[in-house]
Amino acid sequence: MLLTRTIPFDPTRAATAHQRTVPMDILRTEDELLVRLDLPGADADSIDLEVERDVLTVSARRPARQEGAAPVLTERPTGPFARRLRLGRDLDTDNISADYTDGVLTLRLPVAEKAKPRKILLGQGGAAL
Repeated sequence: MLLTRTIPFDPTRAATAHQRTVPMDILRTEDELLVRLDLPGADADSIDLEVERDVLTVSARRPARQEGAAPVLTERPTGPFARRLRLGRDLDTDNISADYTDGVLTLRLPVAEKAKPRKILLGQGGAAL
């Protein structure tokens, strides 16, 4: 239903996988796919969400480190990044919703009605086919 891949925002810039990976959880319920991405320190105004055909792209920017301070240890990446999620056909991409609270971006991708399980009523009365 969903394939994921981390895409460096600037392919000409050398970066390790650790620096560009955004931790993510994906949960499936009967009605929706719930995607949570950790974006601590990213300004909400820098987050951009775009759907093109079957690909959802999430891009954002974490601010640069404080000027004039010498880094002793740096494990939190800064700068731009993007994450692409390949969406399955059974999702309703016209009704995706997003919320950014406490450094976590939450995306709700509804399952299309045609993909939800449904009951088929059994007729009675002996009608021949």
